[in-house]
Amino acid sequence: MQDLTPELTRTFAALSDPVRMATVARLAEGPLSVGELSKPFSLSPAGFSKHLSVLQSAGLVTKQLDGRRHICSLQAEPLHAAFDWLAFYQKFWSDNLDGLERFLEESRDHDIKKKKRK
Repeated sequence: MQDLTPELTRTFAALSDPVRMATVARLAEGPLSVGELSKPFSLSPAGFSKHLSVLQSAGLVTKQLDGRRHICSLQAEPLHAAFDWLAFYQKFWSDNLDGLERFLEESRDHDIKKKKRK
């Protein structure tokens, strides 16, 4: 079993909200100001700021001051860790489902041979 570290837990918690997932997706295309990021959402500035804070706490987003604008950028490292964690379980389930498929095929073949003998 792979360890679920506090950092990984924060990453998954941050990505569990549709606003934050959409924000990460938009930042994957490049840095944006807080104002640009918040436009598609019907949230108050304070409400959107809370979502950004969660993303920053998870290490997914950084903010830099550019004059009076706060520019947000995506930090991919936590996403890589989440991908690695998910990939482990993808292999686990893939291997188990492959084994189940082989078992079912063997059972079917066995049943067919049994019927032919009758």
